[in-house]
Amino acid sequence: MHSNPKLFQTLAEIIESRPERRITFAEYMDLALYHEPYGYYASEWSKIGGAGDFITSPHLSCDFGETLAVQFVEMWEILGRPSPFHLVEMGAGQGLICGDVLQYLRENHRDCLEVLDYAIVEKSPAMRGFQQGRLNPLAAKMGVKLRWCTWEEVGEESIIGCLFSNELVDAFPVHQVVFEGGQLREIYVTVDGEGFAEVSGDLSTEAIADYFDRLGIDWSESHYPEGYRTEVNLAAVDWIDGVAAKLHCGYVLTVDYGYPASRYYAPARDRGTLQCYYRHNYHDNPYLYVGQQDITAHVDFTTLEQRGQARGLETLGRTQQGLFLMALGWGDRLAALSRGENLDISTVLQRREVLHRAIDPLGLGGFGVLVQCKGLDANRRQQSLRGLKTPPML
Repeated sequence: MHSNPKLFQTLAEIIESRPERRITFAEYMDLALYHEPYGYYASEWSKIGGAGDFITSPHLSCDFGETLAVQFVEMWEILGRPSPFHLVEMGAGQGLICGDVLQYLRENHRDCLEVLDYAIVEKSPAMRGFQQGRLNPLAAKMGVKLRWCTWEEVGEESIIGCLFSNELVDAFPVHQVVFEGGQLREIYVTVDGEGFAEVSGDLSTEAIADYFDRLGIDWSESHYPEGYRTEVNLAAVDWIDGVAAKLHCGYVLTVDYGYPASRYYAPARDRGTLQCYYRHNYHDNPYLYVGQQDITAHVDFTTLEQRGQARGLETLGRTQQGLFLMALGWGDRLAALSRGENLDISTVLQRREVLHRAIDPLGLGGFGVLVQCKGLDANRRQQSLRGLKTPPML
């Protein structure tokens, strides 16, 4: 059904080549999203935004990136205004946040801009090429040090500043597991006629059992119903390990949709969180529109915190995006609309609606914001970040 035929054939051939004629769902998801050159993120950049399959906060307006810049400046000041000040954006999409951050710093904090070293780590060559076309002219005009690099090219403990991401971890390939016959089993993908089908089998790696052991989840307990299904994001574990290893002194800022483990793996959430997005509609069938739709799963923030702690990252706070933006002055932006000069009423109403969408607790405003740190002395740890403070009421 509107699948990329070349990717479909490639996946089928890979599955048929395996001894048991199956692959883990994590491998299927990785190929469907990132296979070169047919995967969803590898083939086109235009699938994000109003004309694509889904919208992220930066697409609503420049306010999101500008507000992140406000927080970055405060981080720079708490760190003692280091030179260079590193910003590492992991998964930059269409480069909107980067562009908005740079513009804000040029207009409001040239001192920070002058020492800024902005690096983008982007897995997709197609996205990287689009970002470079959009951002290189801007960076050259400003005289800003902007570069693209692989994760391996970022030196160990080399970052003094902030590593950040927006809706990155939800796109990592996940293993799917199911509770059957009183034990945890894994979902595999096989070929069935002209399509794909699922079969269950033993866990492909002990890391899945270890993941749940660290969360204190005992699958032998009877309160998990037969057929209970959920996801395990082992890639997120590896990712936070890598992030911690790259950071020497500063912060990790993660914005994404997700839950603490107690909610994520609650017995009542028996179908997991996997969702697919195709032309602004969502459903839960990852075997439709292969290579033409996004596949995501919510983030287990508890694991990011626990694993980060084990790797030297201290959790400073976790909040909702709406509260984070309000604490950083979103309310002032809304109030300024009422005082705006030379703005017609339709422009004011449209802009107000855009700002409200980003803080709506039932939508983007309900996303999680996790802030972790490493290498800060006691005095700097005690300087609470503005984004984590209680925001003023509207």
